[in-house]
Amino acid sequence: MTVSLRRAAMLGLLLLAAAGSSAPFAHAAEPCPGRADALGTARVLELDPKGVRVGTKSFPATLPLAPREVVLTFDDGPWPKTTAAILDALKAECVHATFFLIGENAKARPELARRALAEGHTIAHHTLTHLAATLAKIPFEAAVKEIESGIAADEKAAYGASGPTPRVPFFRFPGFASTPELLTYLDGKGIAVFGADFWASDWNVMTPEAELDLVLKRLDAASGGIVLFHDTKSYTAAMIPAFLRALAERGYKVVHVVPKAPG
Repeated sequence: MTVSLRRAAMLGLLLLAAAGSSAPFAHAAEPCPGRADALGTARVLELDPKGVRVGTKSFPATLPLAPREVVLTFDDGPWPKTTAAILDALKAECVHATFFLIGENAKARPELARRALAEGHTIAHHTLTHLAATLAKIPFEAAVKEIESGIAADEKAAYGASGPTPRVPFFRFPGFASTPELLTYLDGKGIAVFGADFWASDWNVMTPEAELDLVLKRLDAASGGIVLFHDTKSYTAAMIPAFLRALAERGYKVVHVVPKAPG
């Protein structure tokens, strides 16, 4: 998405806010204790999830981000060793991210889901099993079961129990394979759908150095936005510390997205 289009999207949301709508609300993040040179989290963006579909790889709009603002997202975990390594890197830089968990992985490794939550990250959702066929190629009822079972498993792992509505109503379609019917279903549940503005393509095997070069080129071309990584990949885990340092050196700011509190 170009800088001018992103600014236009921001202006539109600000106008909606002035008109009394449920546009996102942002506030400053906590400072990073003991690390004057840390990248840190620049601000927290509180998002009313109802009707939200963001990420220009899939949808016309994205989050209301200023140029050189980045939202960090990780898919498919939690995973042994790699998720913990990424959490270590984020903690060292006082950076908060959003983790779109696979329900079966969360069930298998609840300690990592609880750790991500305890360290201030957003626990979001990415189906129960990550079907190779994608949700778009299975019957609607089966797709809904994948979504709901995944959310329940994530919540039980992170919080100890699940309820009728998710604590964080953020969802990402595996493979970005949505359907009009499933989008309508999620809208009815008040669940925001996240795509991405650019990605690291880390589903392809590469060295950490190659991934860092690729994602920084895409970041500079996009001038920020929602970036997609996978915390199941060893080369991504190895690359993240250098990526966070590069963000700081290049003047990028990290925005942490959370659901707007009721009321």
